[in-house]
Amino acid sequence: QVQLVESGGDLVQPGESLTLSCTASGKTSSFASMGWYRQAPGKAREFVADITKSGFTNYAAAVQDRFTISRDSAQIAVTLQMNSLRPEDTAVYYCNFHVPGWDYWGRGTQVTVSS
Repeated sequence: QVQLVESGGDLVQPGESLTLSCTASGKTSSFASMGWYRQAPGKAREFVADITKSGFTNYAAAVQDRFTISRDSAQIAVTLQMNSLRPEDTAVYYCNFHVPGWDYWGRGTQVTVSS
């Protein structure tokens, strides 16, 4: 089992920045990638960004050039730096820990972008 602890969600105004963090613990040795998904009210969960064990990153088109994902390999943790936030970024953000054949999910952290 893998446990994920997320932090950093908040209410911010458009154009502001926010940083989300996620730390994994437990049986993390088979780690393949970690990342973030989000789910807005009434919408399906969608991919935001991820980073592989070797450091390759992937981003959704909607967040490319605004969000940056990074990894602390010593702690099996990821950080999502979100800049130039928009109201459409409002969602619950879920940390994802992927091992071959399985995904673990955090409980989610709320990000609200509103003036």
